[in-house]
Amino acid sequence: MAGHSKFKNIQFRKGAQDKKRAKIFAKISKEITVAAKLGLPDPNANPRLRSAIALGKAQNMPKDNIERAIKKSYDENGENYESVRYEGFGIEGVGIIVETLTDNRNRTAGDIRSVFSKHGGNLGETGSVSFMFNHLGVVKFSKSAGNFDDIFEIATDAGALDCDLLDDEYEISCSTDDLHQVAENIENILSCDITSQLTWKPSNQIPLNKEKALKIIEMIEALEDHDDVQEVFANFDLPEEVFNELQ
Repeated sequence: MAGHSKFKNIQFRKGAQDKKRAKIFAKISKEITVAAKLGLPDPNANPRLRSAIALGKAQNMPKDNIERAIKKSYDENGENYESVRYEGFGIEGVGIIVETLTDNRNRTAGDIRSVFSKHGGNLGETGSVSFMFNHLGVVKFSKSAGNFDDIFEIATDAGALDCDLLDDEYEISCSTDDLHQVAENIENILSCDITSQLTWKPSNQIPLNKEKALKIIEMIEALEDHDDVQEVFANFDLPEEVFNELQ
């Protein structure tokens, strides 16, 4: 029975991972479709589409999925998505920014408000939280691309604001307006796969104990589970003990 229980547990975890992967693919597919519809369906002439495809490849998204997402942009009867940002607060005043792609603002707003309320938070007005973050462009690639000094020089020449080595990858920060140009400049110099996207980096982080950190994580996971949500950003400091448990 113990062996059987272990097998069932493994199957459950695999099922959960597969479900999570499918949801990630769905979100990236939506971004690819929107990027192709707003610009050209050719990634070489559409920086946003190129970034979305690179993000899909980084998640091992099948080529067929990417091609289907691009083809959906031709469908005149398909859904029309718009980018909507929601801002609010979790427990202990933690600021949370939620980036969405939605075809129904009212539905999405109601759902997001419900998640905030259920987890002890409240949805705020636009600008109520974003002033506590820096809106930046970020370019990422493997640390195998070169040593820090060389990469720092390349990033600076490309127009970046900062260069960090985080674990096994470089993270290059730049202004939102310069993201695609900086990514293109770096891509032309380095022979490696890169991903680029817009992000919100907190100016300061709110320290939380383990119990409250886990509650915020639960709230963020609930938000990320929503089909319209693309990204969630928060300004809290994760205790090392919780971080280690989640690895």
